[in-house]
Amino acid sequence: MLTKRIIPCLDIKDGRTVKGVNFENIRDAGDPVELALLYSQQGADELVFLDITATVEKRKTLVELVKRIAANINIPFTVGGGISSVEDVSLLLQNGADKVSVNTAAYKNPQLIKELSDAFGSQCVVLAIDTKKEDDGEWYVYLNGGRTKTDTKTTDWAKQGVELGAGEILLTSMNNDGTKAGFALDITGTLSNMLPVPVIASGGAGTMEHFSDVFVNANADAALAASIFHYKEIEIKDLKKYLTEQKINIRI
Repeated sequence: MLTKRIIPCLDIKDGRTVKGVNFENIRDAGDPVELALLYSQQGADELVFLDITATVEKRKTLVELVKRIAANINIPFTVGGGISSVEDVSLLLQNGADKVSVNTAAYKNPQLIKELSDAFGSQCVVLAIDTKKEDDGEWYVYLNGGRTKTDTKTTDWAKQGVELGAGEILLTSMNNDGTKAGFALDITGTLSNMLPVPVIASGGAGTMEHFSDVFVNANADAALAASIFHYKEIEIKDLKKYLTEQKINIRI
């Protein structure tokens, strides 16, 4: 049985770590290099860095900051934001990233997933999907940091992304994001059970129980959280101890 992973996420804006609720009301959460070092020391399994305004501001990810973080940690490091070419990924990997996360650019040009997978291997390509449940009960894909709705169903896009070479899905529920009311178990479970690649659940973590819920009831391979770690509401080592007590296979 594969070990479940705990992944803190650094959402970066103007070189600082930030956090919002439902993708809005962004506030400062600290220095990204300090937080990265802390999480690495606390036993995080991986770290995700998302430059949340790179796409909207039509610029590239902050390579210097990626380099500084990578120099301070010894865990797998995924970087996303503004990535739209093989060259972008090559530069990030040279500066310490282990994997990259693509979102809007991949949706607009699905062949990008295949190009990146062919160049660097599918294990390097994480397809990030921001999703929202609408009034019709369906989950739809959103772009540009949650600003733009599409008519594409999340299940269809996830399936296509994996067929093109994505080695992992990072699924963020906009309905749950920052609410601390728990992960979106329905759509996470649907994708986990449907796809042959790992699914990372994101959006809504508020308690330790929420993590065990998403692992046990939605079959997620990893759970990602931000504010509960940034504001020290839950410590990673305490969370891992709790999950071990719940008989969930976790790396201590």
